[in-house]
Amino acid sequence: MPARTRANGEGSIFPYRNGFAAYVWVTKPDGKRTRKYVYGQTREAVHDKWIKLHQQAKVGPVATRVPTLGDYLTYWHREVVRPNLAPLTCATYETILRLYVIPGLGGKRLDRLQVRDVQTWINEVARACQCCAQGKDARRPELKKRCCALGRCCGDVPSARTVKDDRGVLRSALNHAATEETVTRNAAALVKLPPIRRRRGRAWTSDEARRFLESARADCDPLYAAYVLILVLGLRKGEVLGLTGDTVDLAAGELSIGWQLQRVGGQLLHRETKTQTSDATLPLPDICAAALDLRQQARQADRDQAGIAWQGSPLLFTTRYGTPIEPRNFNRFWDARCARAGVRRITVHDARRTCATLLVDLDVHPRVIMQVLRHAEVSVTMEIYSQASSDATRDALKRLGESLR
Repeated sequence: MPARTRANGEGSIFPYRNGFAAYVWVTKPDGKRTRKYVYGQTREAVHDKWIKLHQQAKVGPVATRVPTLGDYLTYWHREVVRPNLAPLTCATYETILRLYVIPGLGGKRLDRLQVRDVQTWINEVARACQCCAQGKDARRPELKKRCCALGRCCGDVPSARTVKDDRGVLRSALNHAATEETVTRNAAALVKLPPIRRRRGRAWTSDEARRFLESARADCDPLYAAYVLILVLGLRKGEVLGLTGDTVDLAAGELSIGWQLQRVGGQLLHRETKTQTSDATLPLPDICAAALDLRQQARQADRDQAGIAWQGSPLLFTTRYGTPIEPRNFNRFWDARCARAGVRRITVHDARRTCATLLVDLDVHPRVIMQVLRHAEVSVTMEIYSQASSDATRDALKRLGESLR
């Protein structure tokens, strides 16, 4: 009986060293044809791998050299994240990869990453003191060491939000690996995490907001107009600091929003806003128009006084020498103004929530509030940013009680 001949490209099984080996002709992700080998101690074991490799070759491209997860994440951040995402997002991803993902899983082969590996890693991240894991205390000067380097663990574990972000970045990278057909499934997508309770932001009452603005106006605070725009129009901090002189049209009573100022990776960037939905032209209420008029006058006075020291920045809110205002410094100015006004300290972003809450108290339609805050979905406006004030809640419960008498 004549020996059976194999079809072209079918491959073969043969003795190899102390066991057996086999190969199959496959198409790589770059479109080139090459041999891919599998090895084993027995012919039966190699045969099973050989059959499985044949099945993979029929489905689509097969990677002949699988990188480690660390190598792939480096490639993914450089070639996928950096060219396509915002600078702040790129910086956040880089930090998560460098501090959490690569130290924990970077040495594993990409195609051998299992759900169990990711689950074990994410559990360890959630309970590990990051001061110890990242060697923070060890890098401090001898006189400033205070915890791990002295044998007293400070228990600086990451927040639940950080743990969720770690899993999210890894899942995004593995999704792209699956798109490139480097892996067959996303191990991070099947990992379980405890639910996170969203922190409800605080908001001022209308009286507190009024006292805050009156204090800034009385002290001739150079950032008074910025505070007004945040509380009345709900602008984000970066959007306020990114406003330029030509975005304000007092004659038409309009403000164009399309740029923001951010500190990313040691650089101060004047770039486009968060999303396309964030771009808008909003009408200026009288209080905003008056505040912006005062700001333009103050800016011109600063320019005249600075003389040749003026830096010539096109930004509307600058220092007295025309340089951009650091976002973190703006936070400090905000906190100091809260103290001077004698109101509860809230964050700048909570002031944006205050705008939404005050509009709700005025019975403004949710769609209008969404347009003012420039959200893509009304659910974000109503569920996250706006909340009923204590007076409104008290009045509602009072009316409910009276109806049940």
